[in-house]
Amino acid sequence: MQHTIETIVAGRKLKLEYGKIGMLSNAAILMSYGDTVVLTNVNASASPREGIDFFPLSVEYEERLYAVGKIPGGFIKREGKPSEKAILSGRAIDRPLRPLFPKGYRNDVQVVCTVVSVENDNLPEILAINAASAALCISSIPFAAPVAAVSVGIIDGNFVLNPTSKEREQSSMALTVCATKERVTMIEAGGQEIPEEVMYDAIMFGFDACKQIVAFQEDAMKQFGKEKAIPVLYKVEEALENEVREFCFDIIKEAMYITDKDLRNEAMDKAKEKISEEFGEKYPDNKADISDIVYRVQKDIVRNMILNEKRRPDGRGFNDIRPINCEVSLLPRTHGTGLFTRGLTQVLTVATLGALGDVQILDGIGEEEFKRYMHHYNFPSYSVGEVKPLRGPGRREIGHGALAEKALEPLIPSEEEFPYTIRLVSEVLSSNGSTSQASVCGSTLALLDAGVPIKRPAAGIAMGLVTSEDLTEEEILTDIQGIEDFFGDMDFKVAGTEKGITAIQVDTKIKGLSNECIKKSMEEARKARLHILEKINGCIPTHRSDVSVYAPKTYTTTIDTEKIRDVIGPGGKVINNIIAETGAKIDIKEDGKIFVSCSDPVGGKLAIKMIEDLTREVKAGEIYLGKVTKIAAFGAFVEILPKKEGLVHISKLDVNRVNKVEDVVSVGDEILVKVTEIDNQGRINLSRKDAIKENEQEEEEK
Repeated sequence: MQHTIETIVAGRKLKLEYGKIGMLSNAAILMSYGDTVVLTNVNASASPREGIDFFPLSVEYEERLYAVGKIPGGFIKREGKPSEKAILSGRAIDRPLRPLFPKGYRNDVQVVCTVVSVENDNLPEILAINAASAALCISSIPFAAPVAAVSVGIIDGNFVLNPTSKEREQSSMALTVCATKERVTMIEAGGQEIPEEVMYDAIMFGFDACKQIVAFQEDAMKQFGKEKAIPVLYKVEEALENEVREFCFDIIKEAMYITDKDLRNEAMDKAKEKISEEFGEKYPDNKADISDIVYRVQKDIVRNMILNEKRRPDGRGFNDIRPINCEVSLLPRTHGTGLFTRGLTQVLTVATLGALGDVQILDGIGEEEFKRYMHHYNFPSYSVGEVKPLRGPGRREIGHGALAEKALEPLIPSEEEFPYTIRLVSEVLSSNGSTSQASVCGSTLALLDAGVPIKRPAAGIAMGLVTSEDLTEEEILTDIQGIEDFFGDMDFKVAGTEKGITAIQVDTKIKGLSNECIKKSMEEARKARLHILEKINGCIPTHRSDVSVYAPKTYTTTIDTEKIRDVIGPGGKVINNIIAETGAKIDIKEDGKIFVSCSDPVGGKLAIKMIEDLTREVKAGEIYLGKVTKIAAFGAFVEILPKKEGLVHISKLDVNRVNKVEDVVSVGDEILVKVTEIDNQGRINLSRKDAIKENEQEEEEK
């Protein structure tokens, strides 16, 4: 049976259709918002997966280029691996959904959101979060708490719900809020230095809007939702739980109360050896269960330490920041480097400046076609002291790189101010919590060291949270380290400048955050950010006055758009000759702006001169240095600009009488000539005699 339910959100129709397609999925829906449509299918395995200690949720966000009327580029005319934006969208769907499944649920669950139609006014990634939640709610899969998502912009001080394409261009903020009807579960934000109080009000504005969409999903559940399956939840046998806990609790507690990380890890390794000796032979088939009990004992001890004893594993106060060290100019041949160390977290960021033609071309369903500023993040296994194969970037690396990119993007100068493509690469050298925000700090150092005139330095910090089981008690932690992130309930990352927030990313392991927690986290993050910015300012107070000697030098000029074809030439012949002669990279914009990049300043300036000569108009009365190209009995032909030639009549070759042209000039000679006339047919008449007289007069005046 087919079902349709509709509501109006921000003046546009939100529609859910069920029962029309995907009959063999547990639940398949078409959800549309305006002309943007997302097909969502959800399925779960019939029984739990054996031998795992996690919830195997898989969320896929599939972009189809037919959704925007495009055929994929390249030789293979079909979609390949997911774009970075698709990966980030998949992560954004996963994060608010995962905490809302029952604890101990081990069935494989797959959520596939396929974007089949896109209207630029309505973002498919926002719709996909709502569609994923709605499909799970309608299905028999044990997911009974709808979550909704909205985007929020701000124009002239007013909040705008689900801004259109034009409104997004005008907005100084791009905020995504996900929430149940009771609590905010995820925040993703980028902004032009938004004050904390404005950001908080925007989040609450989005939270209120989410409640309407939650109610919409609840109506769908009541009208045509399936009966929920009774989940088989993983649980360790009570007798084994009690026996292992009784034996290991004091041993683990002693280890976990060691403040030094290395000594604590060493003590925990010894504790695990004792536990293995005690129970390994006795319960050979329950090693995974015993490991799970040990993990939960560690978690209980750390959380009790923070929540009830009011102390942190490393002995810091709740608002204390680990020691910070900043360095620049570490690598001699790179264009800019920044090394940022906070406690045992250390990130090296390297900045590279390139020509504008080095931009990244994007082949996706979004409006953005290229990126001039890129940030990449690498997290090798040695950063946590492990031995693992080195592979390409995964979802986590792409997500952390995108967050750091978002934090710095509002501060990057325009191409008119700084005509370079900019690439930052953050190498995580040591990881003990919040490497993404250390990347923001290291990247600020690298940009300043590279001579990039950013608006202001930026810094980032991660806030943590530990709550009681009923969520009535909570403690917020500044600058969380690995153990607090691992056993805590929240990772609240905030980046920005002294003026305001440029990026936020919030993940939770519980069913949402209280309003007070959100507000306090942003306030404490600001205090921490200002402290870090002082350290950055003490290392390098402003950007270098010039780019590195190893960076390409960039020169600009502007020509008449009608002259662009003259610079390019037939089949690119002219521009390729300039590139071959000067070694420069040349980028021509549609508005006539030309950017020339060259590692050799002489080559760059020569390329600019050649372009300007190609596009200059010959003017009567001006003097040019030209080359004799041809001699006739009546005079000499002289090229004064590329492809612009004029005649010097024999009577105008010298101040004295000339009998033969060859007595004065030869082919190939360079001579000064003055343009005396351009006739109605465009023919140019030149005079060497007038140029000599004018030159002599100037010398006399000097």
